[in-house]
Amino acid sequence: MSHPPTPLTRRAAALAPVAPAVAVLALPALPVAPGGAEPADVVSGLMVVYCVIRLLRERRRPLSPATAVVLGLPVVGLALAAMGASSALTGLTGLGRYLQIFVLVPAAVLLLIRDRADFRLLAWSFVGLALWEGAVGVHQYVTRTGASYQGEDIRAVGTFGPQDVMGMAAAVSLGLVCAVGIALGRTSVRQRATAAGCAVALLPPLAVSFSRGAWIATAVTCVVQLVLAGPRRALKVAAAGAAAGVILVGGFGVGTALLQQRIDSIAQVTDAPDQSVVDRYTLWASATGMWREHPLTGVGLKGFPGYRDGHATLALSSGAEIAGAGASYRRQPLLSPHNMYLLVLSEQGLIGLLGLAGGWLALLVRGLRGLPRGRERAAGLDCALVGCGLLVWLLTDFVYADIGGPSTVLTAMALGLVAWWALAGGKRADVVPRETVRGRVEEAVAR
Repeated sequence: MSHPPTPLTRRAAALAPVAPAVAVLALPALPVAPGGAEPADVVSGLMVVYCVIRLLRERRRPLSPATAVVLGLPVVGLALAAMGASSALTGLTGLGRYLQIFVLVPAAVLLLIRDRADFRLLAWSFVGLALWEGAVGVHQYVTRTGASYQGEDIRAVGTFGPQDVMGMAAAVSLGLVCAVGIALGRTSVRQRATAAGCAVALLPPLAVSFSRGAWIATAVTCVVQLVLAGPRRALKVAAAGAAAGVILVGGFGVGTALLQQRIDSIAQVTDAPDQSVVDRYTLWASATGMWREHPLTGVGLKGFPGYRDGHATLALSSGAEIAGAGASYRRQPLLSPHNMYLLVLSEQGLIGLLGLAGGWLALLVRGLRGLPRGRERAAGLDCALVGCGLLVWLLTDFVYADIGGPSTVLTAMALGLVAWWALAGGKRADVVPRETVRGRVEEAVAR
């Protein structure tokens, strides 16, 4: 005799098209030709196709007008920048990449999430991926099998490899933000305690990623989440976080000399910057120079590498050094400014930046406006904190990073969670609507 599927099984089946896009990131990175599609890109594309087919079969309007406008804001700037690219193929490739990350995948995630329970399940998948990547990263640090850093193979990169040194840091940070949001919510005690334990467990791998941008973005986001959760909760969690920091640094020796040096370098970016900081400042200046010459539409999609040397100074090095974690030594060319805002400004101009940033600002405003409803319905506070936290992390991290590598798909998935909370989550509850209950009762009576 077959048993009916449990609610968790039904939810897992409903999110089956979304889960592989997260799970594939846990696999070891495969060699991909420059400009080629990563496995995560292929899976996310299949998820979008599945969503389109389902909408066609159900014959329903996929998005409300307001949602379509918010998600579609970047399209105009992208289309203009694609027409200004160096070639039609380059323009189409760049257009497809930006639409995938900032429009199509977020829209598909938004449509596949039905309620807050689905939202939580996907947020927990982020935490699970972060724990796996963090465990791999800590093992790399302890066994000295990670990416090369200061002449030692100790930098934790997880399964992303040395060619995407920011990948593991992004995955761990986003998982930590989700865990903190759930821990600060008002769900069951067991779920909050588990989330808090996961957040503490993710601190060491984040530390040994040696990613200053991820550290800053995570610290800013956690502070914002604490403030949004309320002063009483903020004080309790701050005290627990301080105690955990003392234990990790003092008891387990997480604070090595190299880690302390990396932390100190955050305050020395203007006094005695290292070569990576010099390169970043030079790339930022180069992007600004491109924008000044093409203020409205930029130099075209994927045009930054071609215009870089014409605006860069001699202080720019030939590339970043890559070694360790199973890869042989080589120099990776610096093909982007490592700042999402400046990348968009240089390649898409003011029109493109206003479209993308305008959509992000709209999501932030809508997400914060839904926060009071999350507090009134206690079960929705964790979703509000996760949704707002993910967006704050991305907006902060974009000051130090841009899109590129397999971890970019995780950025698109996070934007999907943000979009669901901002555009639909504040209105949907975990309970069955009264009209549905009334209909079921009347149906039962009729029988």
